[in-house]
Amino acid sequence: MKDKEIIETSNSLLEVGSLLMESGASTHRIRLTIERLGAGLGYSSETLITHKTVFLLLRNNTTDELYNSFKKTPPHSVNFTLVSEISKLSWKVVEGKLLLKQLQNEIVRIKNIPRYSFISVLIFVSFADAGFCRLFGGMYLDMLIAFVATFFGFIVRHYSAKIKFNVYLSIAFAALTASLIAGGSTFLNDSSTNHLAFATSVLFLIPGVPLINSFSDLMDGYTMNGIVRGTHAMLIALFISLGMFVAMLIYNF
Repeated sequence: MKDKEIIETSNSLLEVGSLLMESGASTHRIRLTIERLGAGLGYSSETLITHKTVFLLLRNNTTDELYNSFKKTPPHSVNFTLVSEISKLSWKVVEGKLLLKQLQNEIVRIKNIPRYSFISVLIFVSFADAGFCRLFGGMYLDMLIAFVATFFGFIVRHYSAKIKFNVYLSIAFAALTASLIAGGSTFLNDSSTNHLAFATSVLFLIPGVPLINSFSDLMDGYTMNGIVRGTHAMLIALFISLGMFVAMLIYNF
């Protein structure tokens, strides 16, 4: 019969790995964090990390007892606050400031850290796209159009994800919504820069984190994860383009 402590340690490390993968951490960071936590608790670990599952083999350095398990990861998002908090937590374990029970309590605390409210994210993302419009040479009216288009596109994306609608189709619908609003406003804004609002209204959907993680994984030798993440990012870009293309067909641009 397996020792209860090694099972609880394994579950805690798998929970950390799952949280990091879910929150947009690179594969190398996930592996290092799990190994660091395990070493701080007196265990050696071997990990196999895929896009949707974390596998862990744990060995007690004192008794040589082995235990292996795995955990599936939920749909991915981006939460750098969580990634940062787990990184700080891992160093506390290494320095001997936390034992297993304290680690488990800290994991629960980190999971329950409140994220920015939907309204604040909605407003600031809309301002960001309006800022991009200005950066590319748009006028103030173009910025307003980009703001409104992003505002409603983000709402569609958020509530599509909330009801667990297909991720790629929800992105296409969000891009279509933003493009229809920005494209329709060109009838009110007959200027040489009105295309900038249309072009920048979908920038909030650009998969920056998956693209960066894909490149990072490929450079670190995690070829399979790099390819999977890169393919995921390319599919997102494809469905953004699809939403914009439908809007262009409707308006005959």
